[in-house]
Amino acid sequence: MKRLFLLLVLCTTALYAQQDAWVYFSDKPDTDYYLAHPLEMLSQKALDRRAAHNVTLDDKDVPIHPDYLNSVAASSGITVMAKSKWLNAVHVRGEFADINALRDFSFVSSIEFADKTLNNRRGSGVTATAQRTVNKNLSVHANFNYGAAATQIEMLNGHLLHQNGFTGAGVTIAVLDAGFPGSDTSVLTERARQNGKLLGGYNFVEGSDNVYTGGNHGTMVLSTMAGYADGSFVGTAPDANYYLFVTESMTYENPVEESFWVAAAEQADSLGVDVINTSLGYFRFDNPSYDHTYEEINGQTAFITRGANVGFTRGMFLVTSAGNSAATSDPHISVPADAFNTLTLGAVDSSEEIAYFSSLGPSYDGRIKPDVVAMGLGVSVGSTDGSITSASGTSFSGPITAGLVACLWQALPQLSNADVLQKVKQSADRYNNPDNTFGYGVPDFWAAYQDISAVKDIAPNNKNLLLYPNPVNSVLTVVLPKESGAAEIVLFNNLGQVVLRETVSQSNPTVNLSGFSSGVYSYRLLSGNAAYTGKVIKN
Repeated sequence: MKRLFLLLVLCTTALYAQQDAWVYFSDKPDTDYYLAHPLEMLSQKALDRRAAHNVTLDDKDVPIHPDYLNSVAASSGITVMAKSKWLNAVHVRGEFADINALRDFSFVSSIEFADKTLNNRRGSGVTATAQRTVNKNLSVHANFNYGAAATQIEMLNGHLLHQNGFTGAGVTIAVLDAGFPGSDTSVLTERARQNGKLLGGYNFVEGSDNVYTGGNHGTMVLSTMAGYADGSFVGTAPDANYYLFVTESMTYENPVEESFWVAAAEQADSLGVDVINTSLGYFRFDNPSYDHTYEEINGQTAFITRGANVGFTRGMFLVTSAGNSAATSDPHISVPADAFNTLTLGAVDSSEEIAYFSSLGPSYDGRIKPDVVAMGLGVSVGSTDGSITSASGTSFSGPITAGLVACLWQALPQLSNADVLQKVKQSADRYNNPDNTFGYGVPDFWAAYQDISAVKDIAPNNKNLLLYPNPVNSVLTVVLPKESGAAEIVLFNNLGQVVLRETVSQSNPTVNLSGFSSGVYSYRLLSGNAAYTGKVIKN
C-alpha cells in the first residue's frame, strides 16, 4: 500500500511539473496615448454605453504594453496562455524556475502561482457545471405562444415585459460558455440569424473564430434567451443581440479557463456588450493543488472574480450561475458567483421549491448568496438539432434571468447597471427575509419595471414626463405634464454640440430623429420654469 501511494505521488508530481501562474506588470506606459484616442481600444458602441451611464475611461481600459508582453512570450520555457488588460497580467505556463525567473524583468511587479504553496518560494494571489399574482389583462405588443418555455418565463412575469414590447431589442448580451454547436443551423436560432442578432464572437479555448463547436452546454444556454419557435418555444430575450465566446474546455479543468473568461469579458466590453451571462463556475481543478478553498470565495481573490468586479465598473450587468454543488462536500457557490456586483442565480423547480443541487451561500465574507432564484430544475431548452428537451442546473436559471434583465434594461435604458441590480433584488418575493438558499427569492420583472418606470422621465419633481420609445428608431414622442402647454427640447451629441432644437406640445409631441446617427444623445427639456435632462439612445 505504501509502495502504491509513493508511485501515485511520483506520478502526480511528474504530471503537474508544468505550472500555471499569473504575471502582473507594474504599469502601462501607453496610458496617456490611449485615453486620448479611445477608439483605438474601445468601439463606438462601448463608448456610447459608457457615456449613457457616466462611466469614465481609465487605465484599466488600456491594453497591456506590447513590449512587456513580447518579452515574457520570448522567455525560455514560457507559454503565454491568456492576457488581461483589466488586471494588467498574463497567464503563463512553464516550469517553476522559468516562471520565477520572470521576476528579473523590471516591469514585472508580482507573480501569482495557481498552486498557492509555490507562492511562498519566491526567492529561492469548481466544476462548470411565495406566489405572485399574474396580471394578463394588458395591451399586447408581443403576445408570444411560449409553448414548453411558458412556466420558466411566467414565473418571473417576463411575459408581461414582452407584452409591452420589451423583448431585448437594442440590448447586447455576451454568452461565455463551452461551445455553441448547432446554433448556426438550428431552427430555434433561425429568427435571430435572419435578423442579424448573432453578431459573432471568439473561441478562446481553440484560438479561433469558430464558436459553433465544443460542448453543447452553450447551445442550450443560448436557447433559453435567443430561441424562437412560435407555439413551441420562446426565449426570454428573442430580440436581443448576442456575442458568443467559448471560454470553457471540455477536455480539462484548469485555471486558464478563468483567464479565458476575463479575456472574453474584456472583449465583450470593448464591443459594447450590455449584459454578460456566465453559466460556468470554478472550485475544483484537475490538479488538486490549484483548487479554490471556501476562504477564497470572498469576492476578491479568484482571478475570474476580480475580472468580474472590473467588468461591473465598466457599466456591464453580470449574471452568474451559483453552481450545482449543494448536495456535495463543497456545497457553496463557486467563482465568479462570489463577485461583489454579479447577480448570482440559484435554481428552483416549477413550484418554486429549491432545487436539491442549487449551491448555497453565504460567500466567505458573509454576503447573501445566491442573490435570487429562477427555474433551473426541469427547464425547457433547445438541443443542437433544434429539438426541445429538458435540462437542469443553475446554468439555466441564470440565462433565463439574464434575458429578462436585457428586456428590463431596454424598457429603462437610463438606469445604471447598479440601479437595475438593486431593483431586481427588491422585486423578489423574499427581499425582506433573505437567506442563503433562496437569496432574496424569485424576482418579479414586471414589478421591477412598474416600480422604477416612474423615474423613466429623469425629472425627479414631475413623474408625468415621458420620452418614448427609448431606444428610438425614428420618431421620439414627448409626453408633457398636463399643465404644460409647450416645451423646448434641445439634443446634444457626445461632444456636447447642439444637434437639434425644437418645440413640442400636447398637440405636436413628436420629434423626427430618422436622420440622426446611431448613438447616445443627451437632452434638455425646458417647460416653463422647469428643466429636465436625460439620455436618448438612437438605434
